[in-house]
Amino acid sequence: MFEEFLTVALEAARSAGAIQLEGLSRQQRIETKSSPIDLVTEVDRACEAEIARQILERFPDHQLIAEEGTVGGANPRYRWIVDPLDGTTNYTHRYPCFSVSIGLEYQGEVVVGVVYDALHQELFRATKGGGAFLNDQKIAVSEVPSMSRGLLCTGFPGDQAGNQQVLAAWEKISLKCHGIRRDGSAALDLCYVASGRLDGFWERLNSWDMAAGALIVVEAGGRVTNFGGGPFDLYQREIVAANGYIGPEMVEVLRTIS
Repeated sequence: MFEEFLTVALEAARSAGAIQLEGLSRQQRIETKSSPIDLVTEVDRACEAEIARQILERFPDHQLIAEEGTVGGANPRYRWIVDPLDGTTNYTHRYPCFSVSIGLEYQGEVVVGVVYDALHQELFRATKGGGAFLNDQKIAVSEVPSMSRGLLCTGFPGDQAGNQQVLAAWEKISLKCHGIRRDGSAALDLCYVASGRLDGFWERLNSWDMAAGALIVVEAGGRVTNFGGGPFDLYQREIVAANGYIGPEMVEVLRTIS
């Protein structure tokens, strides 16, 4: 049912990835948004414009939410949710961890998710009920049974609001797990949970950061909740994504902080 939409998302992600790779070889014009560490580049905008062009040429009435402000049509049944360059700070430093994230929401539920790491030629994808894949290989979450044996990941907010809670969570969880990483691309972090490279992830995020990745985790057999362990809401800015075992342990720690 969703194959046509998936095809468009894949093509748009690959095109944006090509723009990112080309931009790495030249000096970027960097601007700030809500804070001095919340960055945007001409590559962010070029990727977003190309993704929006491809989607809206095919589906001109579909809604579109994108990080840099592009909007689409008025059809409330379909909403594309786009992060054209997830990991902009990494990108500006040429740190090799950034991606494209494209999700499609149908009647309030994400049904297509694509995350593309152009630098490493890794394309993660999922459709609702269709499983999750890395390139052509089906992926699944890890079977690590406890947080004490888990490798976890998180991120810090771009506007630095709430950093004390983030640091408190980092400290408490680090004492209970095998290790924590902070990679700088939430979309990729979620895909790493889906593929078993990480065992759990938590962060406060915008919808475009997690729409595609959350679906990919679920379709890979993982569990996605809010910080309290309740149902995940794409627009409430809280996500705990984990394999089938350690999510409740992560939630218990986060409850003591929030």
